[in-house]
Amino acid sequence: MNSIAPMHEKLIAYINNHTALPLNSKEEKMIVSAFEPKKLRKKQYFLQEGEVCRNAGFIIEGAMRQYIVNDKGVEHIVHLYIEDYWATDRESFMMLTPSRYNIDAWEDTQLVTISRADILKLTRKIPALVEMIRLMDERHAIANNRRISSTISNTAEKRYEEFAENHPQFNQRFPQHLIASYLGITKETLSRIRKHAMK
Repeated sequence: MNSIAPMHEKLIAYINNHTALPLNSKEEKMIVSAFEPKKLRKKQYFLQEGEVCRNAGFIIEGAMRQYIVNDKGVEHIVHLYIEDYWATDRESFMMLTPSRYNIDAWEDTQLVTISRADILKLTRKIPALVEMIRLMDERHAIANNRRISSTISNTAEKRYEEFAENHPQFNQRFPQHLIASYLGITKETLSRIRKHAMK
């Protein structure tokens, strides 16, 4: 992997860590040629509401957020992303339908991106990629179910406790108002919970 750029090295390491079928050198070259490096400045859009999500992005360095804006212009955070996360609107990406979401960079961000057509081509040729996507889909479904259950049945305190336990690095990377929005609580409630937790 010495001849591969550091951005692609991180992606290949991620794939190998999520499969029992390590990539061979031919497969690595196919992945490198299909994934394009991209840089986003802070607040630059990766996807805007109404657009079709043409690409999935694997974050090498930086932080991003996915959010929806309601009729009153209030942002609601749907996902937060940092290194080794995939940023995309899965529904729009797979169905080629206009997205309801915005995805932008919260920090200056480096990522590698791939189109739907290219990922379909690669999955026909690289078993490791198929296994990685299957594992990601399973984890995504489990995480979504847990989040829905937590939102409808847990107190704000319990929601934050689970968030802090499952995503400790998010607390360092994202401001309080984004975390509060992600948890579906007010900034004031989150501030109170955090103060109580520190005592």
